[in-house]
Amino acid sequence: MAEIKRIVILTGAGISAESGIDTFRAAGGLWEQHRIEDVATPEGFARNPDLVLGFYDMRRAALARAEPNPAHIALARLEREFAGELLLVTQNVDDLHERGGAARVLHMHGELRSALCTSCETRSRWDAAMQERPPCPVCRAPTLRPDIVWFGEMPYQMGRIYQALEACDLFVSIGTSGAVYPAAGFVAEARSSGARTLELNLEPSEGSRLFDETRLGPASVLVPEWVDAVLNT
Repeated sequence: MAEIKRIVILTGAGISAESGIDTFRAAGGLWEQHRIEDVATPEGFARNPDLVLGFYDMRRAALARAEPNPAHIALARLEREFAGELLLVTQNVDDLHERGGAARVLHMHGELRSALCTSCETRSRWDAAMQERPPCPVCRAPTLRPDIVWFGEMPYQMGRIYQALEACDLFVSIGTSGAVYPAAGFVAEARSSGARTLELNLEPSEGSRLFDETRLGPASVLVPEWVDAVLNT
């Protein structure tokens, strides 16, 4: 195998499921408990902000009880020890990558532990509840919302992501359904630029046919094994 100098890694809900974080699309997941239109769209927030703020308050509280698993820890090790360029992009809004030791994580769908003020557009670190309309730490307006990219909104830092996909030698997708765009299209972007593509997942994603290789199993097993192989090559 040719030397790998630039890696782009995309992680999805499957990497955090083993830490007890509810997934949206699995049986029993959050989408079965709430309609997407009600809790994950700007229109839902405008229609019933109490429901939306309460939903994310509960998710934030659940995150505080979760711990990073061996897959998060292995990727943090790869970030520290890989001699080339590495971009870790996550669709997840949890902070388990960071708590697992990763320092450079791009959250394309935002972060649960961040608040966005709709008045002054400032982002602030946030761990408390929002349902009672606390004031923005900067402008003091009671107009905070979760710093989450909802359906119909543009994911963060897409220019940087596509630039990395065009330049990478290897694209790795971990624990993703392959159902949500634009992230579902990253494998095609990487392939078109000549990168090798690898999927690590519990089951084949909707885009499995686009990967050069698919390895099936728990992320907590597959990811440490793969990281060991990369660092020992």
